[in-house]
Amino acid sequence: MANLPPIFYHYFTLPLPYTRTLALQEQLHRIQLATRRTSGSYKDILLLLQHRPVYTAGRRQLSTSPEVQVEAARLRGIGADFVATQRGGQTTYHGPGQIVGYPLLDLARWSPPLGIRPYICNMQRTLEAHLLERHGVAHVPSDNTGVFLDETTKVASIGVQVRHRLTTHGFAMNVTREPLAWFAKVVACGLAEVSAGCIADAVKVNGSRGSAITVEGEIEGLVATFGQVYGREMAPLDMHERDESVHAIRTFEKEIEQAGDWVRAPLG
Repeated sequence: MANLPPIFYHYFTLPLPYTRTLALQEQLHRIQLATRRTSGSYKDILLLLQHRPVYTAGRRQLSTSPEVQVEAARLRGIGADFVATQRGGQTTYHGPGQIVGYPLLDLARWSPPLGIRPYICNMQRTLEAHLLERHGVAHVPSDNTGVFLDETTKVASIGVQVRHRLTTHGFAMNVTREPLAWFAKVVACGLAEVSAGCIADAVKVNGSRGSAITVEGEIEGLVATFGQVYGREMAPLDMHERDESVHAIRTFEKEIEQAGDWVRAPLG
């Protein structure tokens, strides 16, 4: 850990529009790639956030197919966005009450370089360890990617993209009950027999106060566990630093703030 630079993390306090956040990921990916080829002084970054309601399709699904177009129209009709992406996996949901993590990391920085499969396995281990260490909630092993509370209840999803050994996309974990009704509108990740669960319900089953669970309350513990599993120091991003990546994030955040308050639409 001591031989590697820190991973810098930042939590956005406002729910973010998916398409604009995806554009930010792409911008940061370009900055990392360009800087790696020149000075080499680029940052590994973990973005943590909540999205406004959105259903996203993975690259396995052709966004131009009639079936996907019909499904996109249906989901937009209930008050969510629909976006086709280049991440792995199939259709899933993101929205308030769910913590989304986008690690933007250079896998070549590890020695030896971290492979894609170990990278994904470490991500799953991070989420499983967070549930157990912070909430006393044990996961149930599954043949499917993601974290399961039992054989048919999924609490976290993973879908990543790696280009030039630089990662985008990442994970999403349901914290409160708010995402569950939205998940019920689709067959998430192509698993018809699986339903969505959340941390709040899991800790209530264990006798704790599920109502006290918040997304903001998960950030510190999740960041610490992420660093432990990946063997890296974690440091908050200094938003006043004169750095190209920081400038991009700061500009994006200012745009969201200036756009005004976002009003939660009722589930249609």
